[in-house]
Amino acid sequence: MPTKRVSIKLIGDARDAYLALKKKVAEEHAKGVTNSLHQILLKSIDDKISILKVHYDYGVHIPRRNIAHKYELLYDVTNLWKVNLAGAWRMVYTLKQPQREDTEVEIISIWLDVLDIIDHKEYDKIFGYRKK
Repeated sequence: MPTKRVSIKLIGDARDAYLALKKKVAEEHAKGVTNSLHQILLKSIDDKISILKVHYDYGVHIPRRNIAHKYELLYDVTNLWKVNLAGAWRMVYTLKQPQREDTEVEIISIWLDVLDIIDHKEYDKIFGYRKK
């Protein structure tokens, strides 16, 4: 059975959110803060990314009919997954297989693009969920 190599890239809003969070955590560390929601969230993201490198389908698959229009427009996705993070945040990602000229290659690569890192309220808004 071929080995799958997973390449993870944070793009767009996810990259911006991650970099802003890393900056905030660095500022907190400089002030001597050792435990905060920002630090817990960053650790949660890093932990989930580590899991996804081994199990790219770890998240919850979102049915195609439920893919938010935002992701279809911005990233032309055909599949979408979500991972729950600490503090009711979500990480949304898509899986892609790179096109290869050589079909004889034994290693299968999976590209995993993290599209968004959002809180629960924004997740509900993007996907059209309403409070009951």
